[in-house]
Amino acid sequence: MVGWISALDRKLLRDLLHMRGQRLAVGAIVACGVAIMVMALGAISSLELSRDTYYDRFRFADVFSNAKRAPERLANEISEIDGVRTIETRISRLVTLDIEGMREPANAQLVSVPENGKPRLNGVLLYSGRFPDPSRPDEAVVSKAFVDAHGFTLGSHVRAIINGRARDLEIVGVGDSPEHVYMLGPSGLLPDEKRFAIFWLSRRALEAAFDLDGAFNSVSVSLSPGANPQGVIDSLDKLLEPYGTGGAYGAEDQLSNAFIESEMQQLASIAAIIPPIFLIVSAMLINAILARLIATERQQIGLLKAFGFDEWEIAWHYVKMALGMVTGGILVGFVLGAALARLMTNLYTDSFRFPDMIFRLDPSAFVIGGGAATLAAIFGAVGSARSAAKLAPAEAMSAAPPTVYGKGPVQRAFAHIHFDEPTRMILRHVTRWPVRAGVTVIGVAAAQALLVGTLFAFDSIDEMMEQHFHRTDAYDVAINFVEPTNIGAVREIERMPGVLSVQPNRDISIRVRHGQLDERVRLVGVEPDGRLRRLLDDQDKFLGVPDRGLAVSSQLAGMINVGRGDRVSLEVLEGERPTLDVSVTAIVNEAMGWPAFMDVDSLERALGESNVVSGVYAMIDPDREAVFSAAVLERPGIASVSLQRASIESFNDSMEENINIMMTIYALIGGAIAAAVVYNAARIGLTERGRELASLRVLGFSEGEVSYILIGELALLVFLALPLGGAMGMGLAYLVATSMATELFRVPITVAPSTHGLAASIVIVSSIAAALFVRQRVKSLDLIAVLKTRE
Repeated sequence: MVGWISALDRKLLRDLLHMRGQRLAVGAIVACGVAIMVMALGAISSLELSRDTYYDRFRFADVFSNAKRAPERLANEISEIDGVRTIETRISRLVTLDIEGMREPANAQLVSVPENGKPRLNGVLLYSGRFPDPSRPDEAVVSKAFVDAHGFTLGSHVRAIINGRARDLEIVGVGDSPEHVYMLGPSGLLPDEKRFAIFWLSRRALEAAFDLDGAFNSVSVSLSPGANPQGVIDSLDKLLEPYGTGGAYGAEDQLSNAFIESEMQQLASIAAIIPPIFLIVSAMLINAILARLIATERQQIGLLKAFGFDEWEIAWHYVKMALGMVTGGILVGFVLGAALARLMTNLYTDSFRFPDMIFRLDPSAFVIGGGAATLAAIFGAVGSARSAAKLAPAEAMSAAPPTVYGKGPVQRAFAHIHFDEPTRMILRHVTRWPVRAGVTVIGVAAAQALLVGTLFAFDSIDEMMEQHFHRTDAYDVAINFVEPTNIGAVREIERMPGVLSVQPNRDISIRVRHGQLDERVRLVGVEPDGRLRRLLDDQDKFLGVPDRGLAVSSQLAGMINVGRGDRVSLEVLEGERPTLDVSVTAIVNEAMGWPAFMDVDSLERALGESNVVSGVYAMIDPDREAVFSAAVLERPGIASVSLQRASIESFNDSMEENINIMMTIYALIGGAIAAAVVYNAARIGLTERGRELASLRVLGFSEGEVSYILIGELALLVFLALPLGGAMGMGLAYLVATSMATELFRVPITVAPSTHGLAASIVIVSSIAAALFVRQRVKSLDLIAVLKTRE
C-alpha cells in the first residue's frame, strides 16, 4: 500500500470495494438524477444557442405588426419612432394550395421579399437555388420542410389559389427564416410539413396579386440597445391605427418564438422537479447503509478512537464513504446526461427548423448536477457520521445490546391468525425496525411515483387530443376568410357538396386589461347553440356561451388575474377600435392558447356590425371529402382550409416516435430506482441476518424457506409501497402539470388506470429482478464461515 494513504483511507477503499453492490445501487439512482438534470439543462443550452445564433445571423425582429393596407410612405414615420433601429415593410397573406396527390387542401403563408432578395429583418436562409426574379411573378422560394415532405425539387410547380385565382408557382429556391422556426399552420397543434408552408415571392408579385401597389400589410422593426419595447409598440399602434392594424406585439408573443420559449420553460420544470426525487432517495439509502455499517463496526470505531483518531476524523471518514458511493454515479450521470441531451437535441430537429441544431453542454449543468448529488450524499451521511463520532471508546468496544423481541402491536392485533414460523419472522423483523422498513417503502413508492408522474404525460396528450378534436373543436373543417365578410359566404359554404352542417364565427384581435395587467388575445364570437365549436367549464363539462359578458380561458384568467364577476376592459384592435367594458361571466378550459369568447350576437352589437363573419366551421361527409376539397379551392376569398382528420394524422405521426422513445427512457429510469432500492434493502437484510439465516439452514430450514424469509419481507414492503406510490404519483403528476403549463398549453391532469398498472408492473418486475439477484447470495451462503462470524 502506498505510504501516503492514511489508515482510515485504506479502510475506506476496502469498505467501498466490499460494498460494491450497494455502491452500484446508490450510484445508479444518483446517475439517473444527475443525467436528467444534465439532459434538461443541456437541451435548454442547445436550444438557446441555436436560437440566438439563427436570430442574430438572420436579423430576427423585435416588434411585429400588421395592417389591412398601409401606405409605404408610413415607413419613414415608423423609422423615426424613438428606439427603432431598423424597419422592414412587406406583404404577407395566407392562401390555399392544391397539391397533386393530396385529397385535402394545404395552406401557405405568402411573404414578400425585396427585389434584391435580402430582407433587412427576418432574413431568408437560402439552402439552394436563388431568390425570385421580380420580373417573374410566379417564382417562389419555399420552406425546406415542405419541399422535403413532398419530394419537390428546383423547378417543381405548386398550384396556389391567390386572391381567388389559381396560379402555378415555380420553386426556384429552398429556404427558411428565423420567423418560422416553429411552423404552425392555421388550427394546427403541431407543425405539419405536408400541409403548411412558407412561400417567399417578390414584392412586386404580391403587390399586383393583392392590389397593394405602394402599400404594405405587415411590418417588423428591430430596436436600438436600451430601447423601451412597450413604448415602440404603443407608437406603432398609434401610427397604424387608421389602417386597420391588429395591434403590435413583441418577440415574446411571436408564435414561433413563443413555442421555443415554452419548450425551454418545460425543460426547466423537469430539471427542477424530477432530479430531486432521485437525490432524496439516494440520501435515504446512504443513511440506511451507513447506519447498518456503523452498527457492525462499533468495535473498529472504538479501536480507532483508542489509537488517537478524533471525532472529526471519524465523522469525515463516513462522509467520504458516502461521497465515494456517489462519485461513480455522478460521472456516469454526466455521460448519460450528455447522451440524452444529444438525443433530445436530435428530436428537436423534427419540430424546430433551425439550419444548424447546435449541441452545447453548458458547464453549469455539470456543476449543478454534480453539486446537488454531492450535497444529497453529505445530507444522507451526516446523521450516521455524527452518531459514529459520538460513540465513546468504551461503549464502542462492547457489543451492541441485543434486540429485545416480544409481542408488538402487530402481533397482538393478529394474534388470532396463525402464521407459520417464517412469516412470523418476517412480520417481527418489519415491526421491530420500522424506520428501516419505511425507508424501503418510501424508496419503492418514489420509483412508482416517478413513473406515474412522467408517464401520465401521454394520458394528458390523449386527453388534449380528445378535448381539442372531439369536444371543443368538434368540426371536420375550419375555413377562414381573407377579410370579414357577409353571412352570405357561410350560405355558399353550406351549399357545397358534402357539407352536412355549418357554424359561423367572428374572430377579432383585442387587448384585454384588468388593473395593471393586459394581454393581446383573440376574441371569438360563437353561436350560443352551436354544436361544432363548444366551450368546456373548469369541470370539463359543456358550457353554453354566456348571453352576456365574457368567457375567458383558464390560461388567460391566470395571466391577467381575473375570476368570475371581475370587470375587464376590451380594446378592439380592428375596425373602429371601440373599447368595451364587460364582466367575466365564465372561465373555460382550452387545450391550447389563451382565447376569450363572447356570444356572437352580443359581439356584433358591441362592434356595430350585422351578420359579419370571419370564418366557418363545418361538418362534412367523409365519403365526399375529396369533392368538397375541390369545391372549396374554387371559392374566392378563402385564406385557409384546415381539416381535422389531416391534423389528427399529422399529430399522431409527429408524436409516435417521440412517445416511444420517452416512454422507454422513463421506464428504464423508474425501473432502475426500484431495483436499486430493493437490492439495497435485500443486501442490508442479508448482511444483518446472515448468521441468523445460516443458523436456520443448520437447524433444518430448507433453502426455499430461508429465501422466503428474506424475499418475503421485500415482497411485503413492495406491496405496502404500491398504493403509497400511486398516491405520490398523483401528487407528482399535479406538480409536473402545473409547473409545465404555459400560456400556449394547459396540461390536463389525467392518469389512466393503465398508467398506474404499467408503473406498478415496472416496479414489481424490477423488484423481483433485484430480489432474485440477492437470492443467489443466499444460495451460496458458506454456513461454516457465517456461523464463525461475530455479530
